[in-house]
Amino acid sequence: MAKLWAGVTDGATNSLADDFNSSIAFDSRMFKQDIEGSMAHASMLAKQGIITKEEAAMLTDGLAGILDDLTSGKLSFDMTAEDIHMFVESTLTERIGEVGKKLHTARSRNDQVALDLRLYLREEVTTVIGLVKEVMRALLSQAEDNRDAIMPGYTHLQRAQPIVFAHHLLAYCAMLKRDCERLTDAARRMNASPIGCCALAGTTYDTDRRYEASLLGFDSVMGNSLDGVSDRDFALEILSAFAILMMHLSRLSEEVILWASWEFKFISLSKDFTTGSSIMPQKKNPDMAELIRGKTGRVYGDLMALLTTLKGLPLAYNKDMQEDKEAIFDALDTVKLCLSVAAPMLSSMEANRDNMKRAAQKGFINATDLADYLVKKGLAFRTAYKISGTLVANCIETNRVLEEIPLEEYRAACDLIDDDIYEEIALETCVNKRISEGGTGKASVESQIAAMKEFLK
Repeated sequence: MAKLWAGVTDGATNSLADDFNSSIAFDSRMFKQDIEGSMAHASMLAKQGIITKEEAAMLTDGLAGILDDLTSGKLSFDMTAEDIHMFVESTLTERIGEVGKKLHTARSRNDQVALDLRLYLREEVTTVIGLVKEVMRALLSQAEDNRDAIMPGYTHLQRAQPIVFAHHLLAYCAMLKRDCERLTDAARRMNASPIGCCALAGTTYDTDRRYEASLLGFDSVMGNSLDGVSDRDFALEILSAFAILMMHLSRLSEEVILWASWEFKFISLSKDFTTGSSIMPQKKNPDMAELIRGKTGRVYGDLMALLTTLKGLPLAYNKDMQEDKEAIFDALDTVKLCLSVAAPMLSSMEANRDNMKRAAQKGFINATDLADYLVKKGLAFRTAYKISGTLVANCIETNRVLEEIPLEEYRAACDLIDDDIYEEIALETCVNKRISEGGTGKASVESQIAAMKEFLK
């Protein structure tokens, strides 16, 4: 394809250089945004009298035809084109003649690519938020089904205090809610139009940047033309939000992997989201969760790649910035794929309540409640702590839990203990006594579920 920038030079470059320089292999996915941006640009040029209304109509009709043909598959991308902008403009000129060459008046590929990327990411961020909410709905459904499923809560991966499974799942809902808010905030800040900044210094034409921005749904325009063409903060913000989102998915996946193991057996994963072993017939591997965990590093790498690319660039546009798209597109595709798998994987898992509760009992995570009981009876905390610890040690030696100690044995340890001890150290009591806002108590969990439902409306 002929190079539209041929002028000072004849546009003849080495074929290896052409391949190295080309971006159409990856920026062609922005064809819809490129064409929509060009339609708005033609309308603005006509409004300002820079081209005639008839010429704008020819341009718009020609662009609409290209969009239809690309969407239907009637037209294929020419991979010899330098980028999507060159491909669209060349195809337009082939179809409508000399008028097609007027489309690029008062703009540059520098502001055009910045426009396309903002338009593309604005749409895709909305899609990602929708997928995040699907994962939240899966977690919320499981939380509603497991409001009273008692399990051990952990610190240092050691059993610490009793909680309900719903409370644990709702913690991930809270993380994902923040991810939605981060992406929404990044999209809001991104919604300023760079078109009209041209190469770097603006244009001598009497353009109306705000009119063109309004046609494309932008809230404002970039206020400095140098910044308008060289800013990629919006891509970094979205990549950062993606990296944090993937970190949350990775933490959740790690817990799913642990919970599904024979050592925990807190959950069972559906056969639809596990694989077998080629030589070990008993295996049921949580490969989907492992891949989500593994792909997190890939998204981190995309963020670091773009940060590194941008860190030493002087103003304004530099060809290095072509590297932004492969990083953001790879991260976007990875995030969407992981979210698409996570939602049904979580929806279809089954909680093994008996195993969870037995693990909570075996962890003696009601020992603090036993000590508190003795303090209420009048003992000093350190004395109560020692008695509680001695009883736990005895249970470990005899393979029992605190709930199984006979009352006589309790009274032998401390004559202040009465038969109300069993109600006091019951795991259900321990959970429901946590009445503080945000805790694992029944009222708090119900409140968290209600808040998440409201957010997801």
